[in-house]
Amino acid sequence: MGIENGCSRIREVSSLLRICRILPLLPLFALLGGCQMVLLGPSGDVALQQRNLLLASTALMLLVIVPVMALTIFFAWRYRASAKASYDPDWNHSLPLEVVIWSVPLLIIIVIGAMTWMGTHLLDPYRPLDRISAGKPAVEAKAGGNGVRKEPLVIQVVALDWKWLFLYPAQGIASLNEVVAPVDQPIEFRITSSSVMNSLFIPALAGQIYAMPGMQTKLNAVINHAGEFEGFSANYSGAGFSDMRFRFRGVDDKAFGDWVQGAIRNGSTLGREEYLVLEKPSEREPVRYFRDIPSDLFSAVLNMCVDRAKMCARDMMALDAKGGGGKEGIHIVAQLEYDKSVRRGGQPMPPRPFVTAICTPTDVYGTAGVSARVAN
Repeated sequence: MGIENGCSRIREVSSLLRICRILPLLPLFALLGGCQMVLLGPSGDVALQQRNLLLASTALMLLVIVPVMALTIFFAWRYRASAKASYDPDWNHSLPLEVVIWSVPLLIIIVIGAMTWMGTHLLDPYRPLDRISAGKPAVEAKAGGNGVRKEPLVIQVVALDWKWLFLYPAQGIASLNEVVAPVDQPIEFRITSSSVMNSLFIPALAGQIYAMPGMQTKLNAVINHAGEFEGFSANYSGAGFSDMRFRFRGVDDKAFGDWVQGAIRNGSTLGREEYLVLEKPSEREPVRYFRDIPSDLFSAVLNMCVDRAKMCARDMMALDAKGGGGKEGIHIVAQLEYDKSVRRGGQPMPPRPFVTAICTPTDVYGTAGVSARVAN
């Protein structure tokens, strides 16, 4: 009997020694995460707050996961077949244990829910920045208690197939596959797409946000450290998606001014006609700069009417809101408006105009259309 117990102990010690030989190799698994840890070491305050929220949520969840995994190993070892552990088949309840089992996860869920709710509102990409970095508000204090908010740098973004166009309306320039911004300068991205859905993502700066044709999304962010960072599309959009990448450069104010002047001197003209050529699908486009940008180019891209032969989406929607292009569409608006206010307890609405005819080259006054008057 003693020999059997001795052999059992030897086997257990041998198993532990094999496990100990594997432990030094565990840090090597960190290499499986890739060479870049930009999400855990961002350079922009918005991305930094998102990182902190992620780490805090993970740490709170580990408060349950780690004890459960440790206790799983402990019970398996404590109550193994060869162990002489106490056995109580009639045990069925423990009030302290029940309190711990239910209260700890509940508290963690409440804390994570509160953190997520606050983070969702404070880190809303449409929300103007309240701070440049920790301890540095966006409003710079002045004597007398008044503050001056530094105006954000507006960058209009167009996702093309398969490249990125960045328009700087205040500077009158544009760049292809490169975006430059001053350090500690609030940035307001206004984002759209020319054809299909894409997703603008600069991991060092902020989270991703979608670019959709005919729609405008926004992203407010700031870069706090000078350097060159990677940006790309995080939404598959066709054959050239893999190379749909660009550079984001954070520079000081002087370097940004020099970059703008260089684009003005060396850039080529980008009007509507040039944009329609640039819009055609292409891959691996080099960085290029443009000047003489029409002030309404981004609006035309957004409304899908860069080609002047097409009706702008905003004009089409305004036309539809007035009943469409003739008497056939009047009933659509009339049914939506008729007696609506009265049924909701309000006063009758005043008459509103409807489109009953559209002029043509041969009928400049639209006299061929049928006029109609809708009574309210």
